[in-house]
Amino acid sequence: MSIGRVVQIYQFFWMLESHAQQRLAWEDAEQMRIARVRAEHQAAAQLQAMLIANPSGALGHARLDDEQALKDAGLI
Repeated sequence: MSIGRVVQIYQFFWMLESHAQQRLAWEDAEQMRIARVRAEHQAAAQLQAMLIANPSGALGHARLDDEQALKDAGLI
């Protein structure tokens, strides 16, 4: 068996392995798309629950040691 023939056989098996790896990558990408959609739906549901619990809509604007807010609340 010549070296050229061995290289051809090796390349053939390498091609099969690379196709198998590509299929695995496609499956992983599909699972990630599903997980992303699921996480987005969960985040939207959590936001809705937070807005129901705090209907003022002032979520995400709080700061630590906000002196004006502490003065307004009569804490200092």
